[in-house]
Amino acid sequence: MSKAKYVDPTIGTVGEADVGHGGGKTHPGACVPGGMVQLSPDTVTGGDNGTGYNYCHNTIEGFSFNHMSGIGWYGDLGNLQVMPVTGETDLRSGSNQEIPLKKGKTGWKSPFSHEKEKAEAGYYSVFLDRYGITAEMSVTQRTGMLKFTYPEKSDAKVIFNFSRRIGGHADFQKVKIVGDRMLEGEIICTPKGGGFGRGDGNISYNFYFVLEMSESPEKMQFFSNETFAQGNPEYFENEDVGLLVSFGENLTEPVEIRCGISYTDLEGARKNLESECPDFDFEKVRKGAFEEWENVFKNISVEGSNETDLKIFYTCLYHTLLDPRIMADVDGRFPLNGEILRSEKYTYRTMFSGWDVYRSEFPLLTVIRPDIVSDEANSLIKIAETNNASLPRWELMGIDAGCMVGDPGIIVIADAFLKGIRNFDYEKAYEIAKASVLCKKELFGKKFKSNRPDCKQYIENAFVPKKISETLEYLLADYTLYRFAEALGKKDDAEYFLERTKKYPENYNKRLGFLISRRKNGWFCFERDIYDGIGCVESNIFQQSWFVPYDVEGLSRLFGEERTIKLLERFFEEADFGRLWNESYNHSNEPCHNITHYFDILGLPHRCQYWTRRVQKEAYRLGAFGFCGNEDVGQLSAWYVLSAFGFAQVCPGDDKYYINTPLFENIKISLDKSYHNCGVSETLEIKCDKDPDNFPYISKMSLNGKEITRTYLTFEEITSGGILNFELSDKPCEIFGK
Repeated sequence: MSKAKYVDPTIGTVGEADVGHGGGKTHPGACVPGGMVQLSPDTVTGGDNGTGYNYCHNTIEGFSFNHMSGIGWYGDLGNLQVMPVTGETDLRSGSNQEIPLKKGKTGWKSPFSHEKEKAEAGYYSVFLDRYGITAEMSVTQRTGMLKFTYPEKSDAKVIFNFSRRIGGHADFQKVKIVGDRMLEGEIICTPKGGGFGRGDGNISYNFYFVLEMSESPEKMQFFSNETFAQGNPEYFENEDVGLLVSFGENLTEPVEIRCGISYTDLEGARKNLESECPDFDFEKVRKGAFEEWENVFKNISVEGSNETDLKIFYTCLYHTLLDPRIMADVDGRFPLNGEILRSEKYTYRTMFSGWDVYRSEFPLLTVIRPDIVSDEANSLIKIAETNNASLPRWELMGIDAGCMVGDPGIIVIADAFLKGIRNFDYEKAYEIAKASVLCKKELFGKKFKSNRPDCKQYIENAFVPKKISETLEYLLADYTLYRFAEALGKKDDAEYFLERTKKYPENYNKRLGFLISRRKNGWFCFERDIYDGIGCVESNIFQQSWFVPYDVEGLSRLFGEERTIKLLERFFEEADFGRLWNESYNHSNEPCHNITHYFDILGLPHRCQYWTRRVQKEAYRLGAFGFCGNEDVGQLSAWYVLSAFGFAQVCPGDDKYYINTPLFENIKISLDKSYHNCGVSETLEIKCDKDPDNFPYISKMSLNGKEITRTYLTFEEITSGGILNFELSDKPCEIFGK
């Protein structure tokens, strides 16, 4: 049975937030798992529409070859925008807010309707109402194909916009016409032109492309600043390059465009195209993309009677597997810090939204795709080594954008090592992590740059003045480094880092009864109430105070055990799980993720089962408004997938996955014997004796015939394989987990 048919890429495609709703900020375009190319429609350039597509818009300005999925901060990429048109047209899209239309009237953008839009795994199509053109697209990992079907006897044209970039514009472009049907070029992007954080992310990259059209044009004209270049050149370079390609009125076949891209050089783009898309066979590419998703989904199979849950599950799994994406060419080459390197033992990847994805996405990937975790560990280490700096916090194109807080690179690599994923230089990774935590000035004989705050309070007393979020995030990274050091036999280091993690109670304000920020002198900052957000990152005191995942029981004793349970219940009861933002439990943002499973740790697993199910059903829906907030490069989706399996990892570096009721009656996960124990079986089957939709509570659990009375499974148990059985009830069972 097809699993990829359940994928609906339009889920979460609201961009800039509508009133009362958070945009998921996904895109509906054609992708394959971890593909360098994400070929998708663009409705706008500008605003906080990080993918360039917003479901709420009604015009399309073109289709570009690379996109970020589920991000804010104005986004980036969106290079090589292509738009089919007919007849006379302006030389701007008319919906690019970064480079607005000046000479024309409406631009080349076209109205469209969602009724004539189709998105599926590996394929996208839309009808452009203004021109009567059907635009279709599909992809391989490093190439994309476009197919434009024009009306008969129309003046068929294609516009190439080389200066377009999401979150800004490309700085400079060089384009060459090769023969009568080919183009090749380089698009240079730096922070000067904007991009991620409108330039504050400091992202620079060169985008190379080699493309061929299936039909020979009658004419090709370069233009810049809405004016055609003089002399009809075959090579053109400028800060604002476009190309109008005219096919005339005698086309009898659709125009197809096959294109290879690279971030390394033109030779890389050429090799990628020759290797993955050597000819014009659109249906072959489309079928191949769909089959890639089918092959991935064969490894994770769920069965249930609820069609909505199946669509949401496979779409979430789809989004989880988009990133981190491949950045290396087919020959293994990739650019980093001005050099061209080659990876042979791993696939170099990019797009690491660390602060988000260490919570659920990487704990999920360690179970279903440990090879991706291994690739990413190697990639992060290579970036840190090349720059002699901390492991990246938020990486794009080999650059640490510095977005958000904490030290998630340490968390992901330590967690991978502790789970037996070790085909990377873990000794080097450990030394980089240790230097980062201690704010070392030198490492490996060179100047070292730590992403930690260089201040006396942090080094000596393990807190960052006026910043409780940073304090707690760094302490979690220190906890994972303690576990890392312990596993490596570095006893003194392990004791040092463990002692640091024990300092979190010093941030407890007895008057307020929560963890709050402190000043340099150690005194508490003034906070009006628990909904105050001073010193908190995308959270408030009520939300951030729970963030001690490595010592939930100790936190409960600090708060008062009875009070903790009452506060947790209040935390969830006050929330509207489908809203953009809540002052209590806020599923649309990461600091609250996995707190439902605190009930497992505190002896009330039936409350974990209840609240987790509520979040699953209310925070995730079908349609463009299907996500309660920003999808965050797979994290929001990964939380759903893991919880659908019936467990979640509360604390990275800890081997425990805490239990909730699975979402489906039958689940089968293929394990990877190159990384996993597989001592019982190469698959883990999760079986429920009743429909979880109607019986949401657990009365009994057994693994391979042995009853499990605790509220967690270890990673070793999960990856040893076998059969995990659940006996379910329609009423809470307070005996389970006791």
